[in-house]
Amino acid sequence: MTEADLQGSDGHGVIRLPQYLKRLRAGGINKQPNIRVICERAATAVVDGDNGMGHLVVSRAVDIAISKARETGVAWVSTRYSNHAGPASLYARRPLQHDMLGLYFAVGNANHLPPWGGMEMLLSTNPIAAGIPAGEEPPVVLDMATTVTAYGKVKAKAKRGEQMPVGWMIDRQGQPLLDPNRAGEGFLLPIGGHKGYGLALIVGLLAGTLGGAAMGRDVVDFNADHVSVTNTGQAILVIDLAAFGDPGHFKDHVDRLVRDIRSSERLPGVERIWLPGEQSLQKRQRYSEVGIPISAALMDELNMLARELGIDPLMAEVSA
Repeated sequence: MTEADLQGSDGHGVIRLPQYLKRLRAGGINKQPNIRVICERAATAVVDGDNGMGHLVVSRAVDIAISKARETGVAWVSTRYSNHAGPASLYARRPLQHDMLGLYFAVGNANHLPPWGGMEMLLSTNPIAAGIPAGEEPPVVLDMATTVTAYGKVKAKAKRGEQMPVGWMIDRQGQPLLDPNRAGEGFLLPIGGHKGYGLALIVGLLAGTLGGAAMGRDVVDFNADHVSVTNTGQAILVIDLAAFGDPGHFKDHVDRLVRDIRSSERLPGVERIWLPGEQSLQKRQRYSEVGIPISAALMDELNMLARELGIDPLMAEVSA
């Protein structure tokens, strides 16, 4: 959660702690899971998370994929009976330390997206992330939902008392929905219209169905249900650069492309062309120096939880 907040992914950071605690205390998450591989081949595996914290399950899956990729060049590991695991980019980035690239896919933990032209929410935000190594330049790190925004950002807007921009959600009459506290009255919009719907479907089939995890009507809304097993699915694909040639040569080419893009001609009024992951990196550097901002409402909620659990609060009350 700290890693999420540190890179500015506040919809997946400590804001999620109250929800995780509700599920832990209600028995919806197994506090002592037996996370294990239930089937594998040289370049593949399926990890059963035994309903443990998603962060633990996916971290194990990434470690296995990295180990396999060293031997096979490419490795795919799926999870089943996992849970919400935070921002996708955290896991796509981990192979970078080993001169490997990572591609991550997940089924969201609640359905917020209907099929294109429909009204029944059978799909989720189903995110994709990619971590591509570079040499002297920062790695290229993409982290995106297949919806216009991740639902965690809707929750963050509500926590801060802010309105949503037009284009994030619509109500059941097809009108823009701006109040995040009324999010249950509508649904998220896919990126690129029908193309985003198709992408969400494919990601769900790869991250969920392929590994034996929930998809479609089987997805449990963990925002409303703190008891039921979610059987969340994720998948990590790791590619060892050395399997395709000299890693240094690859990274030199990435550097050159990054610099070409950054220095390319800009539209009037555009100050800078950003590469995926650069803004998150800047936030990580800044927050590492000055600290991570936390809203007054969230701080009060965390302090209240601390009192309930009999532990010291983070700091004095900060309610406005």
